[in-house]
Amino acid sequence: MNTPEITALALAYESATNNFLKAVETLNRADLDRPINGGWSARQIIHHLSDSESQSCARLRRLVAEPGSVIQNFDENIYAQNTTLGYSELPIDNAVALFKAARAASFELIKRLTPAQLSNSGQHSELGKYSISDWLTGYTNHANDHAKQLLAN
Repeated sequence: MNTPEITALALAYESATNNFLKAVETLNRADLDRPINGGWSARQIIHHLSDSESQSCARLRRLVAEPGSVIQNFDENIYAQNTTLGYSELPIDNAVALFKAARAASFELIKRLTPAQLSNSGQHSELGKYSISDWLTGYTNHANDHAKQLLAN
């Protein structure tokens, strides 16, 4: 059974997921490629979230199953510029589906965590010591931050 602490963390994570998906739903498809505030376009942001969440899903599993392991960083700008990854032209439907699936899988794991597991940590290649608690804070904020960015479009 979930503790109140784990339940609150899971609900915050789920809320962030829904905030991002609602922001995507508000987008006018004709505006997907317009840069937002001089930065990435909505299409690029959605593809970024897809890649980020697929990474995050694996990171959470590693932190649960292999505390002490290395959590590899990825350079989001290199991903965004890689023409094969298609951030600038691929349709967003598969990216949204991957985002949903990765977030749903992680949400199920979050609900199963114990408070003691929140301190399970690994060594992030860029950030140093990186715990499940850090992961939860980061990925909850990440979806919310990009939802706000999309809504500013």
